[in-house]
Amino acid sequence: MELYEFGVGQLAEAFEKGAASPSEALSSVLERIGELEGEVHAFLLTDEEGARKKAKEADGLWAAARKGGARPAPLAGVPYVLKDNICTNGIRTTCGSKMLEGFVPPYDATVAGKLSGSVLLGKSNMDEFAMGSSTENSAFGPTRNPWDTKAVPGGSSGGSAACVSAGFAPFALGSDTGGSIRQPASLCGVVGLKPTYGRVSRYGLVAFGSSLDQIGPFARSVEDAALVFEAISGHDPKDSTSSPRPVPDMRKACKKGVKGMRIGLPREYFAEGLDPEVKDLVMGAVEELSAGGAEIVEVSLPSSMYGLAAYYLAATAEASSNLARFDGIRYGFRAPGAKDVVSAMKKTRSHGFGDEVKRRIMLGTYVLSAGYYEAYYNKALKVRRVLKEEFDEAFGKCDAIAGPTTPEVAFRFGERTKHPLSMYMSDIYTITANLIGIPAISVPCGLSKGLPVGLQLAARAFDEETLFAAAAEVERGAGFAGRIPGRIGGASR
Repeated sequence: MELYEFGVGQLAEAFEKGAASPSEALSSVLERIGELEGEVHAFLLTDEEGARKKAKEADGLWAAARKGGARPAPLAGVPYVLKDNICTNGIRTTCGSKMLEGFVPPYDATVAGKLSGSVLLGKSNMDEFAMGSSTENSAFGPTRNPWDTKAVPGGSSGGSAACVSAGFAPFALGSDTGGSIRQPASLCGVVGLKPTYGRVSRYGLVAFGSSLDQIGPFARSVEDAALVFEAISGHDPKDSTSSPRPVPDMRKACKKGVKGMRIGLPREYFAEGLDPEVKDLVMGAVEELSAGGAEIVEVSLPSSMYGLAAYYLAATAEASSNLARFDGIRYGFRAPGAKDVVSAMKKTRSHGFGDEVKRRIMLGTYVLSAGYYEAYYNKALKVRRVLKEEFDEAFGKCDAIAGPTTPEVAFRFGERTKHPLSMYMSDIYTITANLIGIPAISVPCGLSKGLPVGLQLAARAFDEETLFAAAAEVERGAGFAGRIPGRIGGASR
């Protein structure tokens, strides 16, 4: 087993015992990246020099610990990747957009600071400003799915998911506004967690939808995702929406099992539009939960059919406001040849933003306009409230809700770029968790047509413990933990 195949916990154990060093682990993943990045295009930037320096520091910390010194943080020396909308001091942060192609932040996002002992490999590709479901909307070219390089990796955090799936890093961080962690995790065959809104600080995350955005981890096992989640969670005085609630021991939760747990199956999640093979694999995973001692109960979420429309009204309205700051005047790209401030702003935004971003800004501006605010935006807010009430009622009957993460496996490049609504449907099962702020996780449950399928689990707000317990049970049954595709493009593993 090569070091690039090691998970987060395995590397930490190897460092502690002296079986491997952070520098050796780094060399292994860098060699892997060098061999296969040309096939996958998961990165927008790599920082080999900075990574080697950080790994050498971690070598010293673990060596000192083995001689009786203080034990380093659990993730010290472990290589990882950040989505390119998470600010990094002195390292370019583009959000996958021409608008920010030269932007170098003067500060670290809180999550980057919490991982300061880990080894940052670089910044991952993404749909521009996190708007997309396939990572085809990046201004710097698409990322490819390691399981089939003719297929998309999902989005908007497709680069982070592909990095973990391909063995470029044992974990990565992404952001999730409507499924942007869970959907690519499902399509790339890795674990992806969207924590409860407020669990993880958003300070330093370039905003898309401020009431919806949340940072979370990708990993190749549920326990590794739990380790990373613990490391990045907690209150942050720089983010007034972050929660002061203590974070339980999530690794312990992974070993709890599901005996006595009630798992809800919403009938609406298994209706028209779901691929039959995906449905069979998801139901097989539910049977594993039942075999582990969980009680399976039917629940109903009738307003789920309105979730997608409500999401695309609320999210675009917030995006229209948040992206108003990118005007070519203060920082970022500025179109040349403008005669005055107004024309400079028009040219900059016309040339700096891609088509999907412009589409969403226009939609958001429209729904916030005086004539349509009541007709559209307020109705979307009412749907959010109704969805919250329906989920609260469902959680009166169960501890977690299970269903497919996506309606089908990864689709081909270019298949949906000219059909935005078809693309938006990729997130039909994931957007509700963002609208009501609850945690949700995608865990691999098998392969269909040679491509991964994910099961999604959602729980009450701040009950990530239940998610990790149930997801770990699914993982044990599926036998997918740590799996890396055997061939990527024309190269074998």
